[in-house]
Amino acid sequence: MKVLIFGASGFIGLPAAQALSRAGHIVYGVTRSETKAQQLAAAERTFLLLAPLVPRDPSDRLTSVFPVFPIVGEPTDTQAWAHLIPTIDVVIGAVGGTADLRTVAVTLLNAVATTAQSTRPVGSPKITFIYTTGTWIHGSNTDEIVSDTTPLLNPVALVAWCPAVEQIVLKDDRAAFKDEQVTWFGKPGVRLSVLHVDDLADVYVRAVEKAPILGGLAIDASNNTTESVDEFLRKLIQVSGAKGPHGWIEPPNPFEEALSSTVLVRPYLARSLLGWQPKKPGLTDGLPLYYTAWKASRGEQPNEKLFATTK
Repeated sequence: MKVLIFGASGFIGLPAAQALSRAGHIVYGVTRSETKAQQLAAAERTFLLLAPLVPRDPSDRLTSVFPVFPIVGEPTDTQAWAHLIPTIDVVIGAVGGTADLRTVAVTLLNAVATTAQSTRPVGSPKITFIYTTGTWIHGSNTDEIVSDTTPLLNPVALVAWCPAVEQIVLKDDRAAFKDEQVTWFGKPGVRLSVLHVDDLADVYVRAVEKAPILGGLAIDASNNTTESVDEFLRKLIQVSGAKGPHGWIEPPNPFEEALSSTVLVRPYLARSLLGWQPKKPGLTDGLPLYYTAWKASRGEQPNEKLFATTK
């Protein structure tokens, strides 16, 4: 299948693009940063296409050597990607960063639909549009378990606009550190619904491959159980050598307020319809590995006690 990903160099879009490519799909990725696209090209796994130079039929350029095709341009700049729409199967919206997330999804949906209506042959299959939000739309509730089909009654303030945007898409017929002490936002008892990006990428692959039978569905994805922030912070102190015990601070803005929310989500559609199961370690159990990777990404030496030595 041919897949077009907006936000392909981002935290979610990049692993999704890589997973889809590994699964044998033809992947085009729109990124706003030429620097990030050049980094992809330097990895010898991608071929760089600058928007003004994209040929009318990019499929002629496909080879097994270059499985992902980055396109440099703004997501809302249809000239950068409109030529792909006549033969594309799935569009994934995973734009993040500084984008105006409140409007970009609807703008992209309208642009894709309008372009498809004017460029795709009569009788062509509909394009599947996969829109990405998050479990904060279920709101913060420490007492009730929610799932994919639970009504969205009280979203976290930061994403209060998301349910309305989700309905537009679905119905369209076309950790803080302070003074070396580990702290978190909110109060004790917070639980997080988390998921490794590789497991999320697997959801995208399965959703793309079963797109014809998934139209109009909102699918949650998270690990099988929520995680206690208290337990996570105690583990973080152990792994990092930071000052303990951990503390709690008042959320200063909507984002930190969202981080202090509890969502007891138990998704089932991804498992029952897609045959999906998360495979990566959870946040707390996998923290030694994740913390080491984070240190390495900053050019720092990992904590020696995380590694076994032989003599």
